[in-house]
Amino acid sequence: QLQASGGGLVRPGGSLRLYCAASGFESDYYAIGWFRQAPGKGREGVVCLAVKAGRTHYTDFAKDRFTISRDNAKDTIFLQMGSLEPEDTAVYYCAATYGGPYYVPSLVTSYRYWGQGTLVTVSS
Repeated sequence: QLQASGGGLVRPGGSLRLYCAASGFESDYYAIGWFRQAPGKGREGVVCLAVKAGRTHYTDFAKDRFTISRDNAKDTIFLQMGSLEPEDTAVYYCAATYGGPYYVPSLVTSYRYWGQGTLVTVSS
């Protein structure tokens, strides 16, 4: 089960932390991905994390501004976003799929389990 939260309204240049509560997994051999869908656009990948090995894969636009991390004890995955721009306005989703220890799929279609999204609005 996945549940994304933490969205809200933030000014350009600001920061925001999103949370993904992940529970019910049978092992640590799974990947968590953050995706987003802007109004009128398709869903796109932001970053993904192979939980077992800690390997990550960032989409180019996220490399210098976003950071994914995990709190093992609380089964929570964080997405720290900085230097936010109006173009970052979107509904953000977390998703998961089982795989090998270094598996970091970036495609929407690679993920089997999805949480409901959380809206991030970047506006002055």
